[in-house]
Amino acid sequence: MNNRNLYRILLILLFCIGKTNAQEILTIEEAMKIALENNFEIKIAKNNSKISETNVTIGNAGMLPTANASITDNNSITNSSQTRQDGTTTALDNAKNNSLNYGVSLGWTVFDGMKMFARLDQLKELQKLGDAELKKTILLKIAQVNSAYYDLVQQQQQLAALDTTIVISNQRLELAKNRFTIGKASKLEVLNAQVDLNSDQVALLRQKESYINSKILLNQYLARDPKIDFKVTDQLTVDDKLIFADLLNLAQKQNPALEAQIINKRIAELELKQVKADRYPVINLTTGYNFAESQSSLGFTSEASSRGLNYGFNATLNIFDGFNQHRNEKVAKLQIENSQIAIEQQNMVLNTQLSTAFQTYLTNIELIGLEDDNEEIAKQNLSITLDKFRIGTITTLEFRTAQLNYVNAKVRNSNAQYQAKLSEIALKELAGNISF
Repeated sequence: MNNRNLYRILLILLFCIGKTNAQEILTIEEAMKIALENNFEIKIAKNNSKISETNVTIGNAGMLPTANASITDNNSITNSSQTRQDGTTTALDNAKNNSLNYGVSLGWTVFDGMKMFARLDQLKELQKLGDAELKKTILLKIAQVNSAYYDLVQQQQQLAALDTTIVISNQRLELAKNRFTIGKASKLEVLNAQVDLNSDQVALLRQKESYINSKILLNQYLARDPKIDFKVTDQLTVDDKLIFADLLNLAQKQNPALEAQIINKRIAELELKQVKADRYPVINLTTGYNFAESQSSLGFTSEASSRGLNYGFNATLNIFDGFNQHRNEKVAKLQIENSQIAIEQQNMVLNTQLSTAFQTYLTNIELIGLEDDNEEIAKQNLSITLDKFRIGTITTLEFRTAQLNYVNAKVRNSNAQYQAKLSEIALKELAGNISF
C-alpha cells in the first residue's frame, strides 16, 4: 500500500473519530434512568400504584360516619274549595301553598360483623398488588432497555469488524491493480477484488441500517425523540458468576409475578371474611336536625313550623336469604383454593423458566470462550495469509476465505457475548434482581 492510500485511510479514520466524539455517549445507567423517568408504560403503572395507595382509607373501608344536608321546597297555586261538616263552603281561586323542609342527618355503622376491618386490610393488599404490578412493569422495561442497549454494543462491534474487512479489501484491490500493471496478475484478479470489495460495502451499509433502526427502537423505550443520535459504550461485560440456587431463592422472595399470586390469595381470604360478616347483625346510629315550615291560603291552619333534633339506631340481621349466604361462602372458599393452586403453578413455571434460562446461560458462557479462541486463531490466520498474498504465494480465493473467516469469527464472538448477556438479563429479571 503506497503512502497516498495510507494517508487517505488515516484521514478517514480521523474523520470518523471526530464524528464519534461529537455524539452523546449514552451509558446503560443513564439509559435506565431515562426509561424510569420517561417510559409511558412505567408512568401508567406508577399512576395505577398511586390509585391503589389513594384508595387505602378508613372512609373507603366504611369506618367513618356519613353526613348529608338536604333541602326541599314545594310550592303550588290551586283553585280550592272546602265543604265542612256543618254544610258551610269555603272556596278560593289561585290559593298559594308552600312547604319548606331542610336539615342535616348523620349515619354511622358501628358494627357490621367486622366487615369494615377486613375491607381495610383488603385495600392494603390491593395497594401491595399495585406495587407488585409496578415492579413487574419496571423490570420488564428495564430488561428491554438492557437488551436493546447491548444489541447496539454488539452491532457497533460488528460495524468495526466490517470496517476492518473493507480496509483489507481495499489493500487487496490495490495489490491486484499493481500486480496487473506489472503483468503479474490478470484482469480477472482485479475484477474479483473489486466485486468482493463491493460485497463488503453492501454488508456494511446493511449493518449501518440495522444499527440506526436499533437506535430508534432504544429511543422509543426511552420515550424520547427517535432522531436523537448517540453512541453506546464499546464493551459488553457478562456476569459469569451467577449461581442457580441463589437465583431461585431470590425469585421465590421477590419475583413480582409470584408475589402477585401470593397477594391475590390474601385478598381472597379477606373476601371470605367479608362474606362471613353478613351472618352478623348490622347496627347503625342515626341522628339529625330538621326544620319544617308550611303556609296555606285555605284551611284551618295558615302557617306551621317545626324544628328539632332526632336520633336513634337501627339493627338488621339476615335470618334467611334463600341459602345465598352459604353459596357465597362456598364460592369464596373455592376462590382461596384457586389462589393457592395459582401460587403452586407460578412456582412451577418460575422454576422451569429459571432452569431453562440458566442452562442457556451456561451454554452461552462456554461459547464465549470458544469464540474468543476462534477469533484469535482467525486473526493469526488472516495475518499470515495477508503476508503470503502480498508475495503472491497463495490464490485470491484462499485469501478471501481467510478474510471472511476472520470477519465471521468476530461477528460470532460478538453475538455469543450478546446472547450470554441476554441470558444474564433474563435470569435477573426472573429473580427480580435487575439493578436500576
